Amino acid sequence: MAAPQQVHVRAAPLARALRTRVAAAAASASSPERALLGLSEPDLRQLAVDLGQQSYRGKQLHDLLYKSRAKQIQEFSHVPKVFREALVGAGWKVGRSPVHHAVTASDGTTKILLKLEDNRLIETVGIPVDDDKGPSRLTACVSSQVGCPLRCSFCATGKGGFARNLHAHEIVEQVLAIEETFQHRVTNVVFMGMGEPMLNLKSVLEAHRCLNKELKIGQRMITISTVGVPSTIKKLASHKLQSTLAVSLHAPNQKLRETIVPTGINDAKEHAEELAELLHTCGGGYHVNLIPYNPIQGSEYKRPYRKVVQAFVDALEARKITVSVRQTRGLDANAACGQLRNEFQKNPLLESSPSSEPNLVPA
Repeated sequence: MAAPQQVHVRAAPLARALRTRVAAAAASASSPERALLGLSEPDLRQLAVDLGQQSYRGKQLHDLLYKSRAKQIQEFSHVPKVFREALVGAGWKVGRSPVHHAVTASDGTTKILLKLEDNRLIETVGIPVDDDKGPSRLTACVSSQVGCPLRCSFCATGKGGFARNLHAHEIVEQVLAIEETFQHRVTNVVFMGMGEPMLNLKSVLEAHRCLNKELKIGQRMITISTVGVPSTIKKLASHKLQSTLAVSLHAPNQKLRETIVPTGINDAKEHAEELAELLHTCGGGYHVNLIPYNPIQGSEYKRPYRKVVQAFVDALEARKITVSVRQTRGLDANAACGQLRNEFQKNPLLESSPSSEPNLVPA
């Protein structure tokens, strides 16, 4: 029997429970591209003026980016040729990447590989849902880094190493790619793909703003997930977003957490009781989301039996902790949570580089 992979607690003030070693993203994103995607209408208006055009040309750019979804400046047929040439001459690009590969699971979940300008591949997942919360919801699971420096032992992404942080537009374009693939508007966004969002907070916040303001996705429909980086969580809290923070605890105590969930040791009744006690000491407003482990190739861990998961749920509910079990999606497409492994590069995610071994520092 194996354990539920993670416990997501939808609240932030858990710093004392989250003291663990985390990797500092020593390698920031490579030299920033001059990408139009991600810019606000005021930014685009100012850019137009800076390039000798009238301000309203910036509004046209905004419509081309977020309504027409143009992918190349050459597609900007509604603006003068001289303006298009000025944009190209100044080094500006739209900031859209081609779809390198896509695979769809039997449940409709689709994993998309995008090929970035530096030839690295990132993964994003589209998850269609019809349930009692409303018809035709479409969730985008987006990546925040190329690879991940944390290397949780159960996670496929970390096994490929860490290359760099994503720029904001590289996060936003994942949502656009999903909308184009499904021909449906994305209603929810979860930062639960490749990487640790708290180690790329600047780009995550910029992307969050764009998703909310330019793509009109409500803040309450956006979830940011983290394994727990206390100092950065505090910075995130200072922005007073109306989004959900999902903290992946993995275990109810630090000693167990540091083992990173070996098979069958974090799903016992006493662990549920200890978790409930921990949450009660932290106050109210928490919701536990249990994630049964998704098996990956080469891993010794196994998915728990349903009765084991249900016993864990029962133990939490008996102690008045609200809890749900994450529905597994895209398992047969390697698209389920924890399955984000790049299968299309000889050495997944990166070639050998100085940035692939970030230093570990105390949180």
